[in-house]
Amino acid sequence: MGQEISAVDLNKILEDHKNWIRTQKKEGKRADLSDATLYANLSGDNLSGAKLSGTYMRNANLSRTDLRKADLSDATLERTNLSDANLSGADLSSANLSSSKLSGADLSDANLSGANLSGAKLSDADLSDADLSDADLSRTDLRNAKLSDAKLSGASLSSSTLERATLSNANLSGAKLSDADLSRANLSGAKLSNVNLNGAKLSDANLSGAKLSNADLSDANLSDATLERATLSNANLSGANLTQVKNLSINKLSKVKTLYKAKLDPELIEQVKEKYPHLLKKPKS
Repeated sequence: MGQEISAVDLNKILEDHKNWIRTQKKEGKRADLSDATLYANLSGDNLSGAKLSGTYMRNANLSRTDLRKADLSDATLERTNLSDANLSGADLSSANLSSSKLSGADLSDANLSGANLSGAKLSDADLSDADLSDADLSRTDLRNAKLSDAKLSGASLSSSTLERATLSNANLSGAKLSDADLSRANLSGAKLSNVNLNGAKLSDANLSGAKLSNADLSDANLSDATLERATLSNANLSGANLTQVKNLSINKLSKVKTLYKAKLDPELIEQVKEKYPHLLKKPKS
């Protein structure tokens, strides 16, 4: 932790920053609180473009705060309240946001690469076009979150809730989504190659045009999901629930790695037995 900023000094820094914004950088001074320790209530304040890299703000109240394009890289924001905050275009790379409240926050186009968001509440948050590559999002609440065109390659989303989330055209290559809840999520056009979706809930999910080559979907529930134009080449579907899946053809199934103990509709299971019986056998380890 860095040096704690007094209330008097902080007020002066905030006033100078307001001036800097109001005069379009002609007067005042850009707030620089890098590596500082803050315990103040900054709810609703305007800190857009502020320097806050390495700042320690654990348990702080930053709800509804304007932090557009602020530098919060390596900051400690553990258990911080950032609900409805504007963090669009902000740099939060390698920041610690574990167990923070970010419901309704605007994180569009933000850099969250390598950030720790485990256990965070991000329901209804806007993360479209955000960079979340290699971020830790395990056990995170992302219900109804917007993640279209987001970069999530290598991210950990294990045991997270993404029910009804929008992930259209998102890049999730190599991400970990084991036991995640993606029911009714929109994953159309998403890149899901080499993804671990073991035990994931994908019932009624939209996977049209999704790329699932080499994905691990073992024991996943895909019942009532849409797989129109989706690619499943070399995907592991052992133990998966594939009943009532829309646009699932024998041609598509012929390209998978295994269907051992998978649940299929009667018509499809008969076609597999007839044309590709090897897919129903236990794969060699």
